[in-house]
Amino acid sequence: MDAWEEGPSQKRCFSVQQLPLCRGLSPFVLTCAVYFLLWIPQDQPSWISALVKCLPVLCLVAFLQAARSARGYRALLQAALLCSAAGDACLVWPEAFLCGVAAFTGAHLLYLWAFGLRPLRPGLLLLVAPALLLYTGVLLLHLPPDMAPVLVTYSLVLASMLWRGLARGGSARWGALLFTLSDSVLAWDAFAQSLPHARLVVMTTYYAAQLLIALSAFQSPRPKSH
Repeated sequence: MDAWEEGPSQKRCFSVQQLPLCRGLSPFVLTCAVYFLLWIPQDQPSWISALVKCLPVLCLVAFLQAARSARGYRALLQAALLCSAAGDACLVWPEAFLCGVAAFTGAHLLYLWAFGLRPLRPGLLLLVAPALLLYTGVLLLHLPPDMAPVLVTYSLVLASMLWRGLARGGSARWGALLFTLSDSVLAWDAFAQSLPHARLVVMTTYYAAQLLIALSAFQSPRPKSH
């Protein structure tokens, strides 16, 4: 399941890239600024609003082309970002909610594949799984019965992605955490109780999460010093 070979006693450090990271990320920063400046109302779904929402994630797909090492890992991240962009577009229309959930489930499975199973660190799973299962159980009280299998499946996949992201470490760790926070706030606001500034919190943490996970492709293995 590992996308590349790596021993458990290795650290990662940012390697020098031909394309400076700051210049490569400028389209992402610009499109994020456009999204927050336009702030198209959610009750006005359109292809324009879907495109504005997806552009930052699509810019990260292009940005990852600069990551010359770990190409298998890079390809999995790009595929996950494309699934995420599809999910972003679907969630613009309430009637396409389930399609959006399916797209993000695919994205998390691709991230899970990319992060791999080494080092295993099962102790992290013992921390992650009960917390997310408890949160899911509370949310189930606010959902119609036919939505329960969807939520449980998504929560299990999200918990697995978080576990492997934490185990991988580096920027992937923080990206996985922020992605989980973003999804948790979104779900609570949508199904349990309306939260103030929920959309701002969700989208800020979401874009930051995708950026941090993308940056993990620019981290190269380095032997641990003793």
